[in-house]
Amino acid sequence: MKKQAKKHTNDVILESATSFITFVIFLFAVYLFFAGHYTPGGGFIGGLVTASALVLILLAYDIKTLRRILPFDYKWITALGMLIAVLTASGALLFNVPFFTHAHDYFTLPLFGKTSLHTAMLFDLGVYLVVVGVTMTIIQTIGESE
Repeated sequence: MKKQAKKHTNDVILESATSFITFVIFLFAVYLFFAGHYTPGGGFIGGLVTASALVLILLAYDIKTLRRILPFDYKWITALGMLIAVLTASGALLFNVPFFTHAHDYFTLPLFGKTSLHTAMLFDLGVYLVVVGVTMTIIQTIGESE
């Protein structure tokens, strides 16, 4: 019986750098998400940056490691994001104002201080989840077919 060789890339430098770089990328994604109200960024860009961090983990290790770290079904993440986005956009109808009308107020948050929070941020959260879910579903589907 022929023993199959275990596929191991032995990229110690890539694996070591990934644990630090992934953390930095996630922090940058959070910054982009919250900066999206007044500067370039928001849910779409934050979601793409987060997905890039997840892809880096996938490249450095393997899909089993990524599933162990984040045991999510990304199709459900996509569905949850769509639900949040649709409910946020249609929530304005409850107050008898046009569809997609947003409201805002100022709150004091830990680490961020006095921050303006908008209902558009909830919509951005939905977009963020959809982008991460769709991107990771596509990448996992391509990776599993090989």
